[in-house]
Amino acid sequence: MLDATTRSGGTATASPRATVTELALATEFVTPTAAPVGFTARCSRVLLSPWSRLSLLVALLAGAASTVLLFEPQRLLADGWPPQLGGAAAALVFAVAYGLCTVAFVPRPLLNLAAGALFGSQFGIASALAGTVLGAGISFGLGRILGQDALRPLLRGRWLKAADGQLSRHGFRSMLAARLFPGVPFWAANYCAAVSRMGYVPFLVATGLGSIPNTAAYVVAGARASTPTSPAFLIAMACIALPALVGAAIAWRKRHQLRGIR
Repeated sequence: MLDATTRSGGTATASPRATVTELALATEFVTPTAAPVGFTARCSRVLLSPWSRLSLLVALLAGAASTVLLFEPQRLLADGWPPQLGGAAAALVFAVAYGLCTVAFVPRPLLNLAAGALFGSQFGIASALAGTVLGAGISFGLGRILGQDALRPLLRGRWLKAADGQLSRHGFRSMLAARLFPGVPFWAANYCAAVSRMGYVPFLVATGLGSIPNTAAYVVAGARASTPTSPAFLIAMACIALPALVGAAIAWRKRHQLRGIR
């Protein structure tokens, strides 16, 4: 009896035992070799490291701030908006510019006053609020993607730990309070929230809701700046001053708790 092959119609067919033997012999001469780590892979690890991403964030923010200083967007108040735009289209473009300017550390009160002076109360408030949420979302995204991994290990001071714990556990109400009562700079609140474990949606919702009173007050003040004795202007100025005083009072009462954090 033939063990290796059987002949049927002139066709040779290998037996299972021969096939297994050939495969075993073939695998003896195959030695697996690990693919060497190439230059591209090493460069990718370095570029995607937390500190490289943080450096990129710092470079982007520095470039944005430098661009704002060079182009001086405050000239819009004197020169006016481009004449080819008007109405809702102009307000939409201003909202985008507003958001980008807040990322570049332009103070929001100036932008809110500009929105009121350029578009009046209604369009000004809508444009300023849209720009506020847009700028906050961009800043939060940049901080979360490029800065969180590098900065979280540095949260060792008691003030930093307190802020991180508050935003991580009570993110919505903490951000809502920060937006309602001025005191913390807009950009600082954005990046502190990004470094914490606060969620993206609660951050945006709290920013949008909490920014309404202060933004509306500044926009109305900008729209009525030509009549500083009008009731609308005086009420707007009172709405600007009152939250600042309340925020200062709350910070004064909470100072002992903050000092007691270890």
